[in-house]
Amino acid sequence: MSRKYFGTDGVRGTVGQAPITPDFVMRLGYAAGRVLVEADGKFAPGERPSVLIGKDTRISGYMLESALEAGLSAAGVDVLLTGPMPTPAVAYLTRALRAQAGIVISASHNPFEDNGIKFFSGAGLKLSDAVEHAIEANLEQPMETMPSDKLGKAKRINDAAGRYIEFCKSTFPNDSDLRGLKIVVDCAHGATYHVAPHVFHELGAEVLQLGTQPDGLNINLGCGSTHPDALRAAVLEHGADLGIAFDGDGDRVAMVDAKGRLYDGDMMLYVIAKHRKQAGRLEGGVVGTLMSNLGFEHALGRLGIPFERAKVGDRYVMEKLQQLGWQLGGENSGHILCLDKHTSGDGIISALQALDALKANNASLADYTRELALYPQVLINVKVAKGFDYAADGRVKAAVKEAETALSGNGRILLRPSGTEPVLRVMVEGADGEAVKGWAEKLAGVVRSAAA
Repeated sequence: MSRKYFGTDGVRGTVGQAPITPDFVMRLGYAAGRVLVEADGKFAPGERPSVLIGKDTRISGYMLESALEAGLSAAGVDVLLTGPMPTPAVAYLTRALRAQAGIVISASHNPFEDNGIKFFSGAGLKLSDAVEHAIEANLEQPMETMPSDKLGKAKRINDAAGRYIEFCKSTFPNDSDLRGLKIVVDCAHGATYHVAPHVFHELGAEVLQLGTQPDGLNINLGCGSTHPDALRAAVLEHGADLGIAFDGDGDRVAMVDAKGRLYDGDMMLYVIAKHRKQAGRLEGGVVGTLMSNLGFEHALGRLGIPFERAKVGDRYVMEKLQQLGWQLGGENSGHILCLDKHTSGDGIISALQALDALKANNASLADYTRELALYPQVLINVKVAKGFDYAADGRVKAAVKEAETALSGNGRILLRPSGTEPVLRVMVEGADGEAVKGWAEKLAGVVRSAAA
């Protein structure tokens, strides 16, 4: 059964355009509330389910927070408000406060004009397909406000940031610290602005802050993990040991070393996996995605670490980890899952895991990844007509086979339709950069011609 509103990470869009409008979001809150109320067999008489709401720093968050609160209250659900908090903090606090669900108002790494609504279960996990289908079914029903004596109440959680800071610190070894490190922390003017600097400072690091002055409009603007140039410049200017950048809602992370070299999710995941393997603490192997670099996969293989690929999206990485009973996985975008530390991808905790590896081995990022050689990767987006079946087109299939034969095991080809725009993503990677570029351009040309 397909979903009408929910994508792979909740409901997202441009503010003011369907579905990110106040009226729809109020109905979404009501529908989600009704799903909880209808399952209230575990609640004693007079008790109500509760939902925790957090948001990033977008100006539209105020409006959407109020709409959600109204819808949930109308459905008879109590609301716990945290204000601006990272997405993984909402996952943690939902569990810690024993709420029945958590909701995050955020469009992650998107510009401020966008926003979205994503949900966590009471266990701090993304909602199952069945629950999302139930919410969508309720959206089709009229709103019927509960009697006044059964309306939900709202309460603000004033110590949410402090609780989460302590949780993040608890994932770092008690017998270690970050003393002697000078770290630049870029919070993208997003939800980590009042959390991340405190975590690293309280663990002993000297912290220089970037992107910690949100105004509602500057989230992800020329900063954060999607725009690392500012972080790189600050690291070099201040002679810092490294830099850490988060995206707008704090579930992604990137790092920069003392020489300004950028380390993406694959490279950070390698650092964490390598240390755990050496320390005898790696449960199983590592899950990546179809976009994870082939050089990363080969480097893990040399360490004897099993590797599996999932579809693109942390939701699918999580599913694969649960199927295999493994703990470590992620995407090259910087979304990393350490399931022994948290139920959700968490930029701060992922950074701490990488720092733990470096401190334990008295190594720099460059030292600890010296044997990791990522292959050149070229990605070309080709506009195609809706419904174009590239997999069945003879010309495309023949071109892909020719390219795979030419790369002869030292490269990889991936054709993937975009989930948000009418384009086919043509990705080629391999050891020979010039060959990779040539084949990517040739394949893109074949697709363009076949789709015309």
